[in-house]
Amino acid sequence: MINKKITRFVGVLALLSGSALFTLSSQAATVPLDRIVAVVDNDVVLESELMSTARDIVRQLRANETPLPPQEVLQSQILEKLILDRLQLSRAERIGVQPSDQQVNATIAQVQKRQGLNDLQFQQKMQQDGMTLTDLQHKVRQELTIKQVQQGNVSRRIRITKQEVINFLDSTEGKFWNSPDYHLGHILIPMSEGEEVAKNKVKSLQTQLKNGADFRKLAISNSSGQFALQGGDLGWRKNSQLPGLFAEQAATLSKGAVSEPFKSGAGFHLLKLYDQRGGGEQLVEQTHVSHILLETSAIMTDEQAVSKLNKMRQKILSGTDFASEAKENSDDIGTMLKGGDMGWSNPGMFVPVFEKVMADTAIGDISEPFNTQFGWHILKVVDRRQEDMSEDMIRNQARNLLQSRRYQEELQSWLQEIRASAYVEVKL
Repeated sequence: MINKKITRFVGVLALLSGSALFTLSSQAATVPLDRIVAVVDNDVVLESELMSTARDIVRQLRANETPLPPQEVLQSQILEKLILDRLQLSRAERIGVQPSDQQVNATIAQVQKRQGLNDLQFQQKMQQDGMTLTDLQHKVRQELTIKQVQQGNVSRRIRITKQEVINFLDSTEGKFWNSPDYHLGHILIPMSEGEEVAKNKVKSLQTQLKNGADFRKLAISNSSGQFALQGGDLGWRKNSQLPGLFAEQAATLSKGAVSEPFKSGAGFHLLKLYDQRGGGEQLVEQTHVSHILLETSAIMTDEQAVSKLNKMRQKILSGTDFASEAKENSDDIGTMLKGGDMGWSNPGMFVPVFEKVMADTAIGDISEPFNTQFGWHILKVVDRRQEDMSEDMIRNQARNLLQSRRYQEELQSWLQEIRASAYVEVKL
């Protein structure tokens, strides 16, 4: 027989699912009994947390017009999530994982931007959801903490070998994945009135296109292709999904170009390449950069670090060797002995703040001091170059794809392992 606690939980969920007016703001009118619903190692999950999370999830399900599962199932799933969250947050505390205020606020700003809300609208939405900014920061901090703990524990369990990447790229799936995508327009002139008539007509259309005519309008008026009424738009197609003749022509076109007329059994064709994804030369601007890092501590405040870096910067601008200053002062052990030299880097290798300062600094210049989560830096841009990274990028993208697939599998295995090794007592 269902005990009183489950009856009360089911009653709350029934109220949530049956009332379109129920939001988090109604928490003020509901005084949950803070009873322990689960013991998790040295921590507990309270009934008020279970109810609050239930309100959140039910509101989200209703907003997405997703049917609610049976209340007993929902209760079990929510409680299991809270138990796993407790276990992961406990691990984060033990190893010192704690997202910075900057990371938390940046994440909230991204959420606001995705929702397309200004500051006032975002505040109003929080109020409608019964949340304060402090509540939201706490929730985001917990989510970021759990994500970092997962990445740290799961990523090191995954090893994608060079041979696995090669095998994937050589497979049918890999070749399909690696083939370029083309967004094409198509005009077909059939030879129903004779080959010469069709040839003359397609050449006339080609001339009009060279003079600036709209490809889509000409396709609607003249094409006998399957997609003529859509302006001949074939949409995005993988190279391997195109007829052989089309694939050959597409590979020779630059973005915005129209092919020469070509013939098949169906008639004469014109193709326009609207856009392309993948394939071809992938030029990347690499930057050769050196830096000096000062970490803040109880004996090195932010102000002291900035002052020291400014003095170093002035010495370097006056002729002192950057490498000498780095060897003597930098806290980055990995680059200190190399005079701060970080070598050639591809876009995205460093944290966003570092990337921006690097991009804004001219070759040979020394940046002003700037702050990242690692400390205070100055950097020198030694040089820049364009490199064709086609093969490297393909291999890296394939590795990332395989890593992502493996990550989800390993994440579930890891969660099951920490759940099995923990002391958990459910009191519902």
